[in-house]
Amino acid sequence: MVAPVEAFGPVSSRLPDFPWDRLVPFREQAEGHADGIVDLSIGTPVDPTPEVVQQALRDAADAPGYPTTLGLAETRQAAVDWLSRRHGVTGLDVERGVLPVIGSKELIAGLPTFLGLGPGDLVVHPEAAYPTYEVGARLAGAETLATDSLTALGPRTPALLYLNSPSNPTGRVLPPDHLRKVVDWCRERGVLLVSDECYVECAWEAEPVSVLHPDLCGGSHEGLLAIHSLSKRSNLAGYRCAFVAGDPAVVGELLAVRKNLGLMVPLPQQHAMVAALDDDAHADEQHARYAARRTALRRALEAAGFRVDHSEASLYLWSTRGEDCWQTVAALAELGILVAPGSFYGAAGAQHVRVALTATDERVDAAVTRLTA
Repeated sequence: MVAPVEAFGPVSSRLPDFPWDRLVPFREQAEGHADGIVDLSIGTPVDPTPEVVQQALRDAADAPGYPTTLGLAETRQAAVDWLSRRHGVTGLDVERGVLPVIGSKELIAGLPTFLGLGPGDLVVHPEAAYPTYEVGARLAGAETLATDSLTALGPRTPALLYLNSPSNPTGRVLPPDHLRKVVDWCRERGVLLVSDECYVECAWEAEPVSVLHPDLCGGSHEGLLAIHSLSKRSNLAGYRCAFVAGDPAVVGELLAVRKNLGLMVPLPQQHAMVAALDDDAHADEQHARYAARRTALRRALEAAGFRVDHSEASLYLWSTRGEDCWQTVAALAELGILVAPGSFYGAAGAQHVRVALTATDERVDAAVTRLTA
């Protein structure tokens, strides 16, 4: 006999409300502006996917067979080479220490479940944080705690602790000394440390460091995972290309679970990943585009009375006028500018809005004109 739908429990009782639904009326208002909407709310790339990547995808389009969950050796090698070349990470095990995944959000959402966490387990994430950390933990039945202070945990020992540097939404970059202390703290207590480093190449006023760097981890990746994405670096959000690297034992557990679930990165995308990771020129060009947009938007926001906090990296300007974030959202919507309220990212964002750099030059210029008029 099939169980009634009610037996499974409604999503509303298991997960928080989907926050973006609350932004719909403000989007509609912004769309009514005479010169159209300037959408700075979602960090989705708008610039073309690099031609070198598109060509790799075309060349690999004939892919009749199933890929493996482990992924192509050349895909894993490209990830290891990129981490070494661009970020000084050494000692990664190509065979056991890296795994391609179907976008970083999918991995983060499923990670607590994949690792067998559930009721009685605690997952800790930053105070101002990407909502998927909480969503993934709650879906697994685990408890969550938003804090930037390890002392706030008291005697409690989490099963999993997330770091996010550079941060979404604040753009904050954690200094190496702080990261090293967190690595040591987690190892002393047997806590899995998962570092979301998806914005590591979107840095402006600070130099992000991976937790897998030997200066932070002492040359051992035990108890550490780093998550990386090509969505922002290479304008590949539509390809869903990412990877996780670190402790071979934990990566092996993820591989075993994902095999059973049939989670595999499509072969054409894996070849595209190789092309993207092997080519630094397009990433540097995209970095320059975002830097110019960031400079223009920051000047305009500050001229309009905003204070920009943190924001030394990532693709956002964490901005405030010292008022409730929804009041700011409404005021900007009147100008035809849509931004994300900081409350989407936790109570710590109640007086901030997240302003994305991911708009065309023309739309950024329109926002600047409206803010400074």
